[in-house]
Amino acid sequence: MLSREALKAEILRLLEEDKEFRYSVAGLLGMREVLERLDENTRAIRDLQREIKALQEQVADNTKAIKALQEQVAEHSKAIKALQEQVAEHSKAIKALQEQVSENTKAIKALQEQVAEHSKAIKALQEQVAEHSKVIAEHTVAMRELQRTISALGARWGLMSEEAFRRAMADILRSFGERVEKWVSYDEEGFVYGHPSPVEADVVVRDEEHILVEVKSSVSRGDVYELWRIARLYEKKTGVKPKLVIVTPFADPKAQQAAQKLGVRVISGTGGA
Repeated sequence: MLSREALKAEILRLLEEDKEFRYSVAGLLGMREVLERLDENTRAIRDLQREIKALQEQVADNTKAIKALQEQVAEHSKAIKALQEQVAEHSKAIKALQEQVSENTKAIKALQEQVAEHSKAIKALQEQVAEHSKVIAEHTVAMRELQRTISALGARWGLMSEEAFRRAMADILRSFGERVEKWVSYDEEGFVYGHPSPVEADVVVRDEEHILVEVKSSVSRGDVYELWRIARLYEKKTGVKPKLVIVTPFADPKAQQAAQKLGVRVISGTGGA
């Protein structure tokens, strides 16, 4: 037979390991129903614990997702702010460009008006050039006629005094429609003749052009330089730079060379310089 202690130990072992034995004992003691309910509650609690754990894991995942979304929203907010600043800058740039286009449009309109004015001025100048060309052609014909007249007078030179020749040439110039004036001035510094003296010259005034004309029976190099000095004095006294013309039946070669050098036109019976 088992001892009391051994029996007690065996009963405890069976209660822990043998469920049917445990319930039998509990039934004998009136606790079977309570134990069954406890087992059901234990299973329910375990199921709830698993669900809670699953919910906790889901909440943790949601928390991470929410944090990630918050970070994305913050980044989007920064990006939106940057875009708003860019839009503001672009609006300023567009406004500046619109103002510049407006200014350019005004400038283009002003230039177009200037071009129109220039076109009118060019047309007027072209008409003036055509008129001048006609006048030059007429003067060319007149000069040729003058040269023929000088040749004729040169042939008669032996029968005329120099003063008569000068008067004849003045009459001829007037016959071509030119206004011939006598200019007289006093050379205080002696620029023309080397000492203070009166100076006179024949002046043909045509429109705004002044021409000093020297009419001589024959022309030397000294005569050319004398007319050039008279022209410088004329310019100093009147403020007008004249053209220079010498009318003569005969000019020696040195006079022709000096005239070409000083810009003096020589009209002679044998041609012009």
